[in-house]
Amino acid sequence: MDFIDEKIEKYAYQHTSEEGELLKRLEEETYEKLEIPHMTTGRVEARFLKLLARLVGARRILEIGTFGGYSALSMAEALPQEGTLVTCELDPVAIAFARKYFSESSHGKKITLLEGPALESIKTLTGPFDMAFIDADKENYSNYYEAILPLIRQGGLIAVDNVLWSGRVLDPKDDSDKAIHQFNERVMQDQRVESVLLTVRDGLNCIIKN
Repeated sequence: MDFIDEKIEKYAYQHTSEEGELLKRLEEETYEKLEIPHMTTGRVEARFLKLLARLVGARRILEIGTFGGYSALSMAEALPQEGTLVTCELDPVAIAFARKYFSESSHGKKITLLEGPALESIKTLTGPFDMAFIDADKENYSNYYEAILPLIRQGGLIAVDNVLWSGRVLDPKDDSDKAIHQFNERVMQDQRVESVLLTVRDGLNCIIKN
């Protein structure tokens, strides 16, 4: 994710509202204890997800890919006290890590973590959801999208992370490169939605259901 100028990234970080001590500690411990720690969402994107949740008036959010829980807690901040966020994760190490921080946060009670393959977890859910965030295994992006879209209300939002994939979508070579490019093409041609692909961090595709 080093294809955006480092000085610009730092400037954006410095001019984005702070995330609070708990999330700062979560991010620090992520880099100490979890594999591939750069997968954590980070201040700029997570504050943006929180902003999006507020803009759509979200009361129910679905997340695919919990990892350390940074993005889930960030979006949960935007929910009303009776709001709910359902997040899906497969990795038991990440699940234990995220649960610890959920228990420490005043927003953790809004979060339900479903363990196991996300496509199986999605089958157990009923809509409508106001917003969804996809940030999991890239080869399944199109499958997650198709499974989630029927659960999203009209005018609801799906945000999808890593859609620029460090620029590799320009010349896809491996399975992940090709899956992300194919997903972006699918969304562009889908008459059920309108979308904007943003150059935020590693690319964020923001999709509104018509």
